[in-house]
Amino acid sequence: MSLHNEIAKVAHELYEKSGHAHGRELENWLKAERLVNERHHAVNASSLSVAKKAARKNSGLKNVKSARSA
Repeated sequence: MSLHNEIAKVAHELYEKSGHAHGRELENWLKAERLVNERHHAVNASSLSVAKKAARKNSGLKNVKSARSA
């Protein structure tokens, strides 16, 4: 799903949760943007953390292999 479509979906959910209140389209859109961006940031941060841990683990394994070879 594209970022735009995800924001539109969340904005529509906010519209429904507000009881279909009219005149809040911009407010719902901006809140949806914030929520979606926060969600993507959290996922990216988590992925980066996992990648860093894997890199450290792999780096440590290479050092162990090098020490055994010496």
